[in-house]
Amino acid sequence: LRGSKSFTAALPGEAERNGHGLSYKSVSVGHLEAPPLSPSRLSLGRASSIATSTAAQEQGRPRDYLVLAIFSCFCPVWPINVVALVFSIMSRNSGQQGDLDGARRLGRMARLLSIVSIVLGTIIIVLYISLSVR
Repeated sequence: LRGSKSFTAALPGEAERNGHGLSYKSVSVGHLEAPPLSPSRLSLGRASSIATSTAAQEQGRPRDYLVLAIFSCFCPVWPINVVALVFSIMSRNSGQQGDLDGARRLGRMARLLSIVSIVLGTIIIVLYISLSVR
């Protein structure tokens, strides 16, 4: 005679999960797995885990201010705006490698240098135009 490899076990919370009043479930050895959720517990409004994790990464990604740094390159303060562009590219690379703190720090520096470059460039342009008109 051969013995059975199945048994009956009480699973905690089983009555709440499967929607029935049964607190025991018969399973086979080697096939212990979580019971399927009832259709009333399925979440139809949620996206897949891949889409959710991608959206979370996009939302948490620090800004690199590349467009602002490129715009600052048109100002006549070349050493500052070139450094801002370099910091912006370094911020983008750090973000792609997963160093979010470094990417935020470099992005803030790129933003600061870009704004300084635009302000100084605007002052230089205004001074040049006002002095050449006289």
